[in-house]
Amino acid sequence: MLPNLKKWAFFYFSPGFSPATHTSVSENEHCTFISVGFDPSAKNDDSIVETATRLANDGVQTIELCGGFGPEWVVKIENAMSKNVPIGSVTYGPKYRASLLEIMKP
Repeated sequence: MLPNLKKWAFFYFSPGFSPATHTSVSENEHCTFISVGFDPSAKNDDSIVETATRLANDGVQTIELCGGFGPEWVVKIENAMSKNVPIGSVTYGPKYRASLLEIMKP
C-alpha cells in the first residue's frame, strides 16, 4: 500500500482522443487515478501543459507520461508548472524500440 499517494494521473496518446472526452477517473477510499487521452497532434498545441497544470492545481501529486511523449515532454511540463509535482515517463527497453516506433509512426 502507498499511504501517501492520494491522487495521480497518467497521460497517453491515442488517435482522435482529447482530454475533454477521454478523461477517466478511477477511485476508491485510498486513491484517485486519472487517465487522460490526447491525440498525437496535441504535441503542437498547449493542451498537454494546460491539462497538467490544471490537474496539479486540483491536487494531483504526480503525473506519468506514456512512452509516446518522450523525455522532452517531461522537461516541458516540469518547466511550465509552478507546483513541484513529479513528472515521470514510461520507457521501453532496446528490444522493443523498433516495434514500438513502427506502431507509433504517423
